[in-house]
Amino acid sequence: MKSSFSHLIGALMVCIIVSIGYGMWYVAISEKSMAVEKLQNVIDTKTETVSRIATTRATLAGVANDETVVQGYFVPETKVVTFIDSLETHGKTQGAIVKVLSVSTTGTTAQPTLSLSLVISGTFDAVMRTVGTIEYAPYALSISTLSVLRDAKDSWHADLKVLVGSLSAIRAESATTALIPFSSTHVIF
Repeated sequence: MKSSFSHLIGALMVCIIVSIGYGMWYVAISEKSMAVEKLQNVIDTKTETVSRIATTRATLAGVANDETVVQGYFVPETKVVTFIDSLETHGKTQGAIVKVLSVSTTGTTAQPTLSLSLVISGTFDAVMRTVGTIEYAPYALSISTLSVLRDAKDSWHADLKVLVGSLSAIRAESATTALIPFSSTHVIF
């Protein structure tokens, strides 16, 4: 009997030692799991931050492209002569003569505008096509006054005042855009 009792005590001791070892091993693994979970949370947070930064950069790049496109609809102060030349050229292509009587700046410093007084001469058809080409040009442009008068049998002229959105010299330098050429294809008759 002594042998079975000693076997029982031995088995019980082994069982207790194994249970204690298992408990210590479980505690160590639990601590390591919590440390891994904390590291995973830090990694997830940093990954989310990097993702937000990348999204913000992509958005800013898109906004910069949109800003460049929008600024193309305004005439920089440094390109006024080019704009006037393009008006005269478009008049010639329509068969009319465009004369710029005056150019002045209006508006505020935040939103400057150019005010142009024009006279367009030619046949009625040529004058009206030229007015349409100017009106539908790809610029922030509006015709504030327009009067069409008949000079002779086939000779007409239109007096018009055009307001065009402008960019100050400082903003125009940062825009690095050129004037968008406009053509009579923008006008539908």
